[in-house]
Order: sequence, then C-alpha cells, then structure tokens
Amino acid sequence: MGGWLSAVAALHGGEPIDSIVIIDSPLWDHAPEERRLRDRKRRTAGYRSKEEIIARFVPVPSQETVLPFVARHIAIESVRRTLGGWKWKFDPAIFDTSVVGQRPADQESMEEMMAEMPCRIGYLRSEAGLVPIEMADKIRSMLQLRGPFVELAEAGHHPMLDQPLPLVATVRTLLEVWSIT
Repeated sequence: MGGWLSAVAALHGGEPIDSIVIIDSPLWDHAPEERRLRDRKRRTAGYRSKEEIIARFVPVPSQETVLPFVARHIAIESVRRTLGGWKWKFDPAIFDTSVVGQRPADQESMEEMMAEMPCRIGYLRSEAGLVPIEMADKIRSMLQLRGPFVELAEAGHHPMLDQPLPLVATVRTLLEVWSIT
C-alpha cells in the first residue's frame, strides 16, 4: 500500500519530491492489505477498551517474525478514542479511486509510471517479503542509475516489525548519500 502511494505521489507531486524509498512493493499486484483494510470501513462500532483493540493488531499480510515491543508500539500509536469507542486511525477512504486514482493493471503500466517519475527512487526488497527474485531482478534493471536497490536480509514484508535497526540504518544511509548528491 505504501509503495503504491509513494509512486503516485512521486509521479504527480512534481519538483518538491526529490526522492522516494519503496519497501518490498510488488510491481503489478494490488496491495495485499487492500481487501482486509477496505472491509474495516464497514465496521461502525468501536472497541470497548484500548487493550481490546491493541490485542487485535496484526500485520497484513502476516509474517513469521514480529518483535512484540515494536508491534505493541505501532498498535498503540494506531488507535484513537472516539465517542463510539476505540477505533483504528486508518482512513478507509484511501482505497477510493478518487483518492489514489487508478492502479496499474499490468507490468507495463507500472514500468511506465516508474519511468515517468522525475525523482530518485530507492528500492528495499525484504528477503522474506512479497517480491520474488525474478521480480526483484526486473525492478533492479528498471531503476538502473536512478537509485539503489537494497536487499534486507531476513526481513519480512514489514521490516520495521522484524528488522527495525537494519531498516533504519539503510534509510539513514540513503538519506545521507542523497543529501550530498
């Protein structure tokens, strides 16, 4: 979901967007989170307690390794109290086509979109994530000199949940390199 939104922002945001980092986003699949998160807008009642809603937090798509203290922190920061009870901060309108526009239907349209982005692109692939080796090779060749392609060893689709320090170190390095070039 984040990779697609970053790509749309980079394509339409113009000159203010100098660089983007995309983390483990497949080229032509819909966001794996989309179906489950879209269904959340149908839930109108809130949870009775903060602990009840926090206990329901799970990464979508799921992954084998999740550091409990990181997951709990993200869960706590992802909820809010309303008059109807505790609810997720997630805005289900993100999947309305009026918000994100049309998704690429196939490989060629995503390639065209990446080719048209005026900014630098950094791509981080998670070893145990959603992007298979063949697709990773395709992405690497598409980027060429526009930005680095980095493999995050032993990371799942959500590296902030299982490999937060390597993720932060990688993003900091990219930002430092980009700040001087």
